[in-house]
Amino acid sequence: MTRGITAVVAVLAALALGMYLGGHPSDLPQPLRDVFVDENASVQAEATDIIRDNYYRSVGGARLRDASLRGMVRSLNSRFSHYFTPRENALFRQATSGEFSGVGMTVVEHPRGLRVAGVFDDSPAKRAGIRPSDVITRVNGRSIAGQASDVSTARIKGKEGTQVRLTIRRGKRTLQVRTRRERIRVPAVSSAARRARGQKLAVIELAGFTSGAHGELVREIKRRERSGAEGFVLDLRANGGGLLDEAVLVSSAFVPRGVIVTTKGRKRPRRVFKATGEVATRKPVVVLVDRGTASASEIVTAALHERLGAPVVGRRTFGKGVFGQIFDLSNGGALDLVVGNYYTPEGRNLNGKGIRPDIQSEDDPDTTRDEALQRALNTLAGRVERTG
Repeated sequence: MTRGITAVVAVLAALALGMYLGGHPSDLPQPLRDVFVDENASVQAEATDIIRDNYYRSVGGARLRDASLRGMVRSLNSRFSHYFTPRENALFRQATSGEFSGVGMTVVEHPRGLRVAGVFDDSPAKRAGIRPSDVITRVNGRSIAGQASDVSTARIKGKEGTQVRLTIRRGKRTLQVRTRRERIRVPAVSSAARRARGQKLAVIELAGFTSGAHGELVREIKRRERSGAEGFVLDLRANGGGLLDEAVLVSSAFVPRGVIVTTKGRKRPRRVFKATGEVATRKPVVVLVDRGTASASEIVTAALHERLGAPVVGRRTFGKGVFGQIFDLSNGGALDLVVGNYYTPEGRNLNGKGIRPDIQSEDDPDTTRDEALQRALNTLAGRVERTG
């Protein structure tokens, strides 16, 4: 009996010693370290021990591990790959769970933080005077430069009724804006009847590629066609993307057949996504874009442009020709890694390049008139006249 207890104690002691030495490989004799410890892990743990034991200020082990992981991801030189600390990961998941509220704007990543792509009507952001092209550099006094847009937007979001303070760069000016978070309800699809050069047209605005967005889009197209619309402006301004499957289905509402997009990664097989189902309309279409048109929006823009010859009006798009995946880590954090590229029907990758419009046009925020939309409507009216 005594020998059994002694054996158990010995096993537990060995396990405890192994766990300690696993985290402190520098304490092992060199011959054992060479046999049992991976060299890279050994050097990393050795440096951690040296900093923790000798740096003139106390540094927590978790902080050093987070910094090490950030450094690894930063070395990839990939603007869309990030490490989320356990706190950032929890914040991101809470903010995307539908339980939190925001201020009512769309954003894209910027080296100094987030650039405002669009501001929703009757939203806290609109009432606070935030404008498209503003660059948000701090949230509640904390810099968001170089941070993943998912985490930065999660910091702006919060419980309904709470306040958030944003530091904004507008040209050469720095502004401090304080606003209250509200529940933001924005329909995925909205439409309006318009006329240009005597032609009856319709504008379909798509806010995002959320689940079911293509169904809403098809219903609006058919409704406007029944009302006599002879052509459509698909407004994808400030649309930062969303689900790949929705991008394919939205494209299929206009493109009758053929390749919509191809994806491929080093560890991801080549996949070809083709138009599926019946088209919702065969009327002429013009795509309206800006710098906030990204990812799934660029897939749709390229598909309509390359497969149908649909003119693109506006400003050069964002240029996100990659897709990513989030990998959870044992410490509660996560790696958000780019794992592959998108390719247009003609085989182009848009990463860092975007789509250059056929017709350059930009809305002037200081006027009540939407100059870019009017240019798109005039372009569409011309196409309707030629096909009619």
